[in-house]
Amino acid sequence: MSTEGPDLDHEQALAVGESLDVGRFRVDLATDRWWWSDEVFEMHGFERGEVVPSAELLAAHKHPDDLVQVDHVVREAVASREPFSSVHRILNASGTVRTVAVVGRAVLDDDGEPVAVSGYFVDLTATQRSAGQAQATESIRAAAASRGAIEQAKGIVMAVRGGDADAAFGALREAGSRREVRLRTVAEDLVEAVAARSGDDGPLSAAELDRLLGGAEG
Repeated sequence: MSTEGPDLDHEQALAVGESLDVGRFRVDLATDRWWWSDEVFEMHGFERGEVVPSAELLAAHKHPDDLVQVDHVVREAVASREPFSSVHRILNASGTVRTVAVVGRAVLDDDGEPVAVSGYFVDLTATQRSAGQAQATESIRAAAASRGAIEQAKGIVMAVRGGDADAAFGALREAGSRREVRLRTVAEDLVEAVAARSGDDGPLSAAELDRLLGGAEG
């Protein structure tokens, strides 16, 4: 179990289970101070206390062939006030390539101004490896080029159910067909429902995910 940092209500609300390795993060915009859960340290090849999380540390571990810069994505989320998702590769402390999804959203104060960004990292390495390197690289680039509710909803589905981005997209599309609504509506409803969860709700279960995809009320 991870040791929790300060002011983690939003991270707790985004907790989505353990079918994949999932870790939480938060960055305070006033101080540019980052907080990582133990799982995020592990994804980067460190133990808590070995390094201090920062935008510079993330940049140092970015795969050289990927254009995604996590700090840049976070800043875009602050400017747009929209949820975000990014799928890219990192090089951990031992030089091992890992594929991660980063999903989150801006945290607003009472005046509607962003004060932090929080969310989670999902380790997709095993899933991407099984897809084959060429297909994985194309999937990473395609996902990194797309932002917003659909990508975030796909990340939630992958975190709860496992599987790859295509399977998650298929689940969202199937839910839209059943409900006779646009896929984007399904994604926005799911993201909103997960973000509204309280820390007392516990991890999002597969059964609850199915209920949310079906459009049932909480």
